Amino acid sequence: MQRRILPRQPSPAVSYLNVGRMLYLGLSLFFIQSYVYFQMLKKAIAEEDSVMVIVWLVSFIFSFIHIFLVLMDGWSRFQNYKRIKDQFYVHGFDVRLAANFEGSKCQRQAALVAATELGMDKDLKKFFRKRGVRYYHFIPYFMIRDPFFPFKRYFWSRTFLEKAYTPKFDYRQISAEQELLRQGLTNKI
Repeated sequence: MQRRILPRQPSPAVSYLNVGRMLYLGLSLFFIQSYVYFQMLKKAIAEEDSVMVIVWLVSFIFSFIHIFLVLMDGWSRFQNYKRIKDQFYVHGFDVRLAANFEGSKCQRQAALVAATELGMDKDLKKFFRKRGVRYYHFIPYFMIRDPFFPFKRYFWSRTFLEKAYTPKFDYRQISAEQELLRQGLTNKI
């Protein structure tokens, strides 16, 4: 395996936030919605309006459940990020690897963060452009192809229940060692 020159690596927390940036924006909206719906539910209960209690209860439950779904989706995308980063590091940029992550905006974001941290983001963006992926493609392609996706196992396992992945390399250490080597060579020149 050829050692690649790595850009400076962010902390895992920064990578986690970068991978799920859009998801966490949505998460904050679900928190706000849940709070508002809960307040409306309390008001409807106080006014003894049974129709509105049902409306606000259903709205609250829908929004509250989405908080956990977004958290699970973010965790799953971080597992994707760690896996594709290892694969790109070992094999270099490969369209066969990248194709596995073009299906949804969140998976593309995970692959893009990994590629950026390895200095391969231009290759990945070019690949997605060639494949017809655009920045406004938010709805996952499988949802359009298969309207019964909520009843499919692949949806639940790939979206919310991705298996934990342990990276094979310590990229921050590799990057720091490479930086020390570059500084040592620069000082000698």
